[in-house]
Amino acid sequence: MCRPEFNSSSSKEAAATRTKASSASPSLTETKLASGDEWIADFDFDAFSLEVKALGKKLEAEQGPADVAHLNKMIMWSNCFAALGLLTMGFGVNPISIIGLSLYTFSRWTMIAHHTCHGGYEKCHPDKNRWSRFKFALGTLWRRFNDWFDWMMPEAWNVEHNNRHHYNLSEITDPDLVEQNLHNVRVSSAPMAVKYLRVVGAMMTWKWFYYAPNTYKELKLARMRRNGTPIPADVRPEDAVTFTECLMGRNSFYSFFELIAVVLGPYFVIHFFLAPLPWLAVGEYMGVGNTMYWNAVKNLFLAELLTNVHGFLAIVTNHAGDDMYRFRRACRPFSGSFYLRQVLASVDF
Repeated sequence: MCRPEFNSSSSKEAAATRTKASSASPSLTETKLASGDEWIADFDFDAFSLEVKALGKKLEAEQGPADVAHLNKMIMWSNCFAALGLLTMGFGVNPISIIGLSLYTFSRWTMIAHHTCHGGYEKCHPDKNRWSRFKFALGTLWRRFNDWFDWMMPEAWNVEHNNRHHYNLSEITDPDLVEQNLHNVRVSSAPMAVKYLRVVGAMMTWKWFYYAPNTYKELKLARMRRNGTPIPADVRPEDAVTFTECLMGRNSFYSFFELIAVVLGPYFVIHFFLAPLPWLAVGEYMGVGNTMYWNAVKNLFLAELLTNVHGFLAIVTNHAGDDMYRFRRACRPFSGSFYLRQVLASVDF
């Protein structure tokens, strides 16, 4: 949905959106606010900005050994899930392996990589060579494998999530604007049951089908802008790039071969086929041939479906809903409107 816009009339809020309001004299771009939005007219953007910045400085000053201990605990639990899955996945298709592997992938992204790539441990962790947003999982396949190995390239995710998503939150140019990305499903004339099936399919495949190709597109776009390379006139940079667009040659930013060779292929080969190789040796030793190896592969693929669903339910639902705000224009970073959008553009499930 798209509610009335606001722009503060002060110079500090000149680029903000949604309704025009300042702490002194609010003025509205639309004559009538929607029910439930009346509070905007009296909202003190400047005071809110000062409070958020003061809170940020306070919390940053309190960072220390306790934060490092928390990170180490998350790593321990994540590694325990990995060990549980890896050490049992050869013994037939079973829920213990699937859940363990799924939780390892999920926690490595959402509890370790996400916070680290946002710079959460830079100022308190003693190992600056690893736990820095400028070094974690970046530069080589080896770093990617050891720090955060998933469908998405960490460099691409940093651009798409840290920059494009958070600095354009719920704007039309936000690459994670859920209602825009699922627009074709919503306006489709297909029966409702078919629409639900499409969403279920997206839940199980979204990381490799949509997220990895689209984050890589954002990395390519960032490099084009940095190098002054013009974007083709017939290309809408805000449009999502999916696996299908790449496969059909409808992607102007990179080839399907590059997507496979650089982004998806390393994870697909190493995670699903090389990681289970020890089970091939175990199976040969136990006289069951390659059965245990293929049991492990099956568990890895089923864990992939589960972690996709888990990630979808945890992440996508926090950016969706018919009461969510959407913004037509950008606002100045670190302004009152910017901080307010971080609150308005997500929900708490």
